[in-house]
Amino acid sequence: MTDAVLDLRGVTFRRNGTEILHGVDLTVRAGERWAMLGPNGAGKSTVLGFCGAVAHPTSGTVDVLGHRLGRVELQALRRRIGHVNPRHPLRSDLTVTQVVLTGITGTTDLPPRWQPTEVQVATAHGLLHDVGMTARRDAAWPVLSQGERGRALIARALVAEPDLVLLDEPTTGLDVAAREQFLETLDDLAVRRPELTTVLVTHHLEELPPSTTHVVVLAHGAVVAAGPVDEVLTTETVTEAFEHPIEVAHERGRWTARAMRRAAMQA
Repeated sequence: MTDAVLDLRGVTFRRNGTEILHGVDLTVRAGERWAMLGPNGAGKSTVLGFCGAVAHPTSGTVDVLGHRLGRVELQALRRRIGHVNPRHPLRSDLTVTQVVLTGITGTTDLPPRWQPTEVQVATAHGLLHDVGMTARRDAAWPVLSQGERGRALIARALVAEPDLVLLDEPTTGLDVAAREQFLETLDDLAVRRPELTTVLVTHHLEELPPSTTHVVVLAHGAVVAAGPVDEVLTTETVTEAFEHPIEVAHERGRWTARAMRRAAMQA
């Protein structure tokens, strides 16, 4: 059996006296490409924080890349995790290549007096080529479209050669064409780096790339279902999680969700 990249056991989390997560169990193995689905307030961001080694549970255990939170130096562990966050807070005029290089330093801006090696720059350029951004590698970050930023952030997440990549609602703010280009980039990544483990958080089934292998569905701080995508992503599971009759369909590798008509429910 493949070693677990993420292993959460009986995880609870309390904030201001309120329990937000209730006994979450989740195991993610190397090379699997997970999606985390659920309505607002389901606990997705909290679980992702554990996966990224940026938060500790109130009770239960969290193992990330073979290390238990609370018994490991977090900064070293975080360097093995890549993040794709469309709300990347950069405000300066770094070039696209420089933004990718901040994935090595783990910072938003380039640290003072830090200079990348020729190999690191070549790696950044190679990754930008892989995500279709070679023509924009010298462009200033503020002038990029949201779709271009999303693809560049994939390159940033990969530049330090992580073992795990977390994508936090990566298609936020994208139009349909940019979303489809982004999903194609993720599918290409699955082919180029089949050993890489990814976890993508979203509210929308339409935003799942065809390369998705597993899904965990959350609601009210608990796991509704988790496992292979074809077993979990069903009308019954999604209806339960979102507390609304939702019909799930799967065609040509993509998923859709739409409200069931009252007549169909009563049939």
